[in-house]
Parts: sequence; structure tokens; C-alpha cells
Amino acid sequence: MTNLQSSAGWPEDFTNYVRLFPLPNLVLFPHVVQPLHIFEARYCDLLNESIKTDRLIGMALLEKGWEKHYLQRPPIASTICIAKVLSHTPTEDGRHNILLVGMKRAVIVRELDEGLTYRTAEVKLVEDLAVQEQDQQRAQMFGQLKALFQQLMPEGLAVQQGFQQLLGHQLPLGVLTDSISYALNLPLAVKQQLLSECNVDVRCRLLIRCLQTQLHAKGGDDDRPEDFPPLFSPN
Repeated sequence: MTNLQSSAGWPEDFTNYVRLFPLPNLVLFPHVVQPLHIFEARYCDLLNESIKTDRLIGMALLEKGWEKHYLQRPPIASTICIAKVLSHTPTEDGRHNILLVGMKRAVIVRELDEGLTYRTAEVKLVEDLAVQEQDQQRAQMFGQLKALFQQLMPEGLAVQQGFQQLLGHQLPLGVLTDSISYALNLPLAVKQQLLSECNVDVRCRLLIRCLQTQLHAKGGDDDRPEDFPPLFSPN
């Protein structure tokens, strides 16, 4: 785990049970921090229960066609990111501003019918698989990924300084890949594919190909989000 994940702590008595928070516009990754603004009653219920217990929330991506069944159970991607609530600030009108840190990948085994206002599921944790490769090959992928990211890095002096500090650390390849996958303005389907890939080397190669394609399509120009770090993502 990264230092931030370690400080957040993972419950020793985790029972493979999570509350699901599906969103149409967010793929969360382990190791990264995401602010959220929660206002729907069912997700306020979810948050209140999470705060009282393990502080965990399963962040899931809604699949295409979710609009027709949003108030019921629209389909969601089977691979999710389990996040932990780092901070929680209620507002005077009953809403909530929270800060999440991505903790672990998980695959939904089955959704549960508990008669709650929000969705819950039994999940299976998925750990990174790092296939042993020669140091030279891994170092080459690491360097290539960093170089591509520097060409696509979001604008802003403070942001760039923060990422330069990130790139200056000898991060595990999986952590670097997840951080870049989250930071850049990639298509949601690509982000979900990256989240679903537990093999670190395969995930890194996939991200490298994606970034190369973006640079080629832009003629070397970058593809930067207008606002970074991300603004509060409303439910």
C-alpha cells in the first residue's frame, strides 16, 4: 500500500461486503484521492452507514443505458474500486462533502437484496499480479510511461510540480500506472479496462499504447482536462 492508504487503514475484519456507489462519469483507482459531493437521499444513507462502520464505499461505473433505470438497478461494471472515506463534512442543507482514497480492486460476486435504499454486494478482492520480468524490460516500460505522461501532463504550475514530485519517486509500476490512468482525461471505457486488468505489466502496456495513440492523434499535442485536480464530482 502507499503511505496514504496505510494511514487510512484497511479493516482486518473485512467480510467481502461493500455498499455500492455507482456513478456515470468516474472510474476510481487505488492509490488516488477523489472528492465527492453527495446529495441524493439514498447515497446520504449509504454514507451515514459507512461512517458508522468500516468507512468503505465500492465505487462502480454505470454502464451504457443507465439513464432509463437510474432510480432502480442499472447495470454496472463488474470490477470496482473499494475506497475509504478520509474526511467528511456535512453541510447545513443535509448534503455531504467527502474525500475518498482508493484502496483495492474488487470484482462483484453477486449483488445482495437487503431492502436498503442503496445497493450492496458481495465482492472478491483482486490483488496486483506482477509477473517477474527482466529489470531492463520493466525499467524501459517505467521510463516510457513517465515520458508519455510528461507530454500529456495537466496544465498548472502547482499541478505540474506535484506530478514532478510523484514522478521523482521510485513508485511501483502498478501505482504509477493507476495514478496516470486516473489523472489523464482518458475515455471512461479505457479507464474501466485499465481498472479491470490486474496484471501490472499488461496494464502498463495497455496504458502506453493508449497514450501513444492520443499523442499521435493530436499530432504531439496533449489532451488535458480543463480542471485539475478534479472538482467535486456530484452524485
